[in-house]
Amino acid sequence: MKNFFDPNKDILELMAQRHSVRVYKDKKLSADKALTLQECIDECVAESGLTIYLVKDEPSAFSNIAARYGHFEGVKNYIVLAGPDTPDLDEKCGYYGERLVLLAQQLKLNTCWVALTFSKRVVKKQLPKGVKLCIVISIGYGEEEGRTHKTRKAEDLSNMTQESPLWFKRGMEAALLAPTAINQQSFYIELLPDGKTVSAVSKGGPCSNIDLGIVKHDFELAAGSDNFVWA
Repeated sequence: MKNFFDPNKDILELMAQRHSVRVYKDKKLSADKALTLQECIDECVAESGLTIYLVKDEPSAFSNIAARYGHFEGVKNYIVLAGPDTPDLDEKCGYYGERLVLLAQQLKLNTCWVALTFSKRVVKKQLPKGVKLCIVISIGYGEEEGRTHKTRKAEDLSNMTQESPLWFKRGMEAALLAPTAINQQSFYIELLPDGKTVSAVSKGGPCSNIDLGIVKHDFELAAGSDNFVWA
């Protein structure tokens, strides 16, 4: 699979720069950035079996009362994540959606995960029959870059110690930076006694399985998939 991320830059820096943005400029996505996003979407679809769309210049999904309640303004571009109604749908959408979110950040675009405050009716009309809508991601040129949220300590969310391998520590740093619904960080990551297997579980809460997919993606990207296997 093609590596869409700049190998000369630390992925942790990119993760730290990315924040949720809800207000966007009235500016079209440039053709080259849209093409790069679409290339990554195509690879995600091929790898995952999900249904993923980049929707451009379509404001109606974020023109309802719910969007205003969520403080969204100027959203005309968004990514739709959907797929077969299987137990792992939410986690897969979180995992592959986060790949697109980080790519957008690298492209100097802003994003926000949106589970409720958009018109599901508008989005569902675009989907094939038999496909379940999971979540959407707003994308575009933000009016600002968002703000940093407080995070919990790695020791509270994992069994990390001073003796843990460097790759595990990097993975946990990424996991702490990963966006989660209402900043709940409801997950636990454990390095098993064999020193090679990592367990990541959701501890429940709104969109917690989507969050788990996001967290696992970022942990894996920073830790290096060659260093461990998921339990």
